[in-house]
Amino acid sequence: MTPLRPTAAVLIACTAIGAIAGAPALAAAPSSRDVPSAIQQYVRARAADVAGQTEAAAAGYGAALAAAPNDPLIATRAYRQAMMAGDRALALRAATTLDAVDKLPPDGRMLLLAEAVDAKDWAGADRIASQIEKEEVFAFAVPVLRAWIVRGRGKGDPLQPLGDARRLGGIAAAYAAEHRALLLLATGERDEGVAAVKSLIGPAGRGALRLRIAAAAALVKAGDRKGALSLLDGDEPLLAVARRRIEERKPLPPAVSTAPEGIAELFTRIAVDINRERVTPIALTFARLGTFLAPKHAETWLVTSELLTAEEHYGTALSVLDNIRAKDPMADAARGQRLELLVKQGDRDAALAEALAMTRRADVRPNDWTRVGGLYSELGRPADAAGAYRNALVLAEARPDDGSRWTLLLLLGSALHEAGDWPAARDALEKAVAIAPDEPVVLNYLGYAQLERRENLAEAQKLIERASELRPEDAAITDSLGWTHYVRGNVPKAIELLERAVASEPGEPTMNEHLGDAYWTAGRRVEARFAWRAALVHAEDKDAERIAAKIDMGWSPEVAAP
Repeated sequence: MTPLRPTAAVLIACTAIGAIAGAPALAAAPSSRDVPSAIQQYVRARAADVAGQTEAAAAGYGAALAAAPNDPLIATRAYRQAMMAGDRALALRAATTLDAVDKLPPDGRMLLLAEAVDAKDWAGADRIASQIEKEEVFAFAVPVLRAWIVRGRGKGDPLQPLGDARRLGGIAAAYAAEHRALLLLATGERDEGVAAVKSLIGPAGRGALRLRIAAAAALVKAGDRKGALSLLDGDEPLLAVARRRIEERKPLPPAVSTAPEGIAELFTRIAVDINRERVTPIALTFARLGTFLAPKHAETWLVTSELLTAEEHYGTALSVLDNIRAKDPMADAARGQRLELLVKQGDRDAALAEALAMTRRADVRPNDWTRVGGLYSELGRPADAAGAYRNALVLAEARPDDGSRWTLLLLLGSALHEAGDWPAARDALEKAVAIAPDEPVVLNYLGYAQLERRENLAEAQKLIERASELRPEDAAITDSLGWTHYVRGNVPKAIELLERAVASEPGEPTMNEHLGDAYWTAGRRVEARFAWRAALVHAEDKDAERIAAKIDMGWSPEVAAP
């Protein structure tokens, strides 16, 4: 991390001191000697926080809290930063401070519950669950929490509290249904548990995938590998990994059977759901709680890393992945995430070196070469990317049931197209269409690539029209269809479609340039220049000069959009 310049450090210090001055006075009135120390530690922590130094900021807030142990402002900062850094002891210390003055945030109550569950303090866990219910914010989780508390206590029916959730409806009912299935599997009711999982299989979300894998693990344990594989049908990478592990007689991810594991599963699911609303600090708290309760479950670490990445805490996100063992069923996903983080940190060469190292393993997979191809593409080496995708295809073709061939052919075609080898690119793309004739992205790519070259225009239009039928709300495909009509001379229809595409993606440069060209051809010169100016805002360097020339001099064949 680049050190802060003195001017930036001064600004941060002033901001932090101002925040303390405007906040309630330091509680419990520490001695006058201690107050400057608390302020200094707080300022250092704020500086580290702004600089993205997650662990250093947590340590700084911890030191400030030690100097002013009853101050709610410092305790709040310490709590949030500790959860981000994974400092459980500091988070608990800060949460306890906040709870004592009735300033504990609702997600902080979940930390206290996690501590009670970990300590097998079931009476305490029950009491905290009642407080969570009273606070209402996370009341939807209480039936599932109580079910796992009953499971942990070992007395009573853990399914009984879930009936309350079904009466509540909404998200509480959804979580209750998932955890009813998990509890049935955990308590040995295999057939009923598998049936419950099958009833929930629908659009593949992370929770649904985890349930299917858990049910498959139960069937494998009972010796029913065929039944396990039937539960894991689909193209999702996690399902493919699980199928492969069953075929190779390797273990699946650990079961969800204990109270800490069940509650960790719930917290991880809540983290993913909350993050859809972009409430990342709260989502991160739940993900970290999952790691506290079930540190051997790789998914808790993967989700935590993803959320840290969303907050651009790349170094911490990388270190989190070190908690996933090399032989873990989700190690491959962790490796992919690690490479993505290296790229985000600007270290593409290191990412490429690691990705290439993976391809030298005895058990190299198509996905290993696919990652290499993606990194070569990011480095502007499309010919090398094409070579990597060819290697991935060779491995995929050795597995007749591998559903990734059309995707690899699309990637290969794209790389060859970028490298300037259109005949080979067209061949790869046509093979992809033959394998996946109902995949809109393949149809659109091949159609638009031919459109750019003004070849096979009738066939290109058919491909794009089919893509649009399959995905009518896709703005990129709508743009392709509009551009097809423009190239083929139907300008009014082109404008209708291109306007619809731009309305969906108003900042997209290609769509705006296309619309500008169509407006100009229709004699709508003022509107054309407005569209070109919109295109210029986000245009890549290679396109900006052409678009600027049209704004200045008007349209001509020399500056027409490709």
